[in-house]
Amino acid sequence: MDRNYIEELKNKIERGEKLHILFVCHGNICRSPMGKYLMQDMVQKLNAENLFEIDSAATSREEIGNGVHYGTRNKLARYNISCSGHRARQMTIQDYLNNDLLIGMDSANIRNMARIAGIPATSPRLCKMLEFCESNRDVADPWYTDNFDETYDDIYAGCSGLLKMLGF
Repeated sequence: MDRNYIEELKNKIERGEKLHILFVCHGNICRSPMGKYLMQDMVQKLNAENLFEIDSAATSREEIGNGVHYGTRNKLARYNISCSGHRARQMTIQDYLNNDLLIGMDSANIRNMARIAGIPATSPRLCKMLEFCESNRDVADPWYTDNFDETYDDIYAGCSGLLKMLGF
């Protein structure tokens, strides 16, 4: 993660400009919607929703049009966070151009995001979720692990770390 770029984003928020964030995972049905809806809930509780535009997307086409996985939906519902109306979609080059920060859940997501955007994986706009809490670890995919609690804890830690870096 490029700390100078994070400072630029912090300055953008301090000027009252919206920060556009895109959460990305493989299918856009488990981890990235969890990131989107959890982050929206967190910024709403901070009364800062006017400073953020938050969305999510997939690197693959496998789940396009599908709703949130029941494991993610159930986990978010425990915290009274709604994800109704979500439909999986694939990331595009426009997403790269229109977002300040694109947050991948694992190393494969970062590589695929860079490929889709046609940019190096070292772009400061591309970050891995757990980089915001000083870890290079991937957020495990609950599609395979069936551990939505661990995934939620990781994404919560990453979102909290990002908000702290941005001055919240």
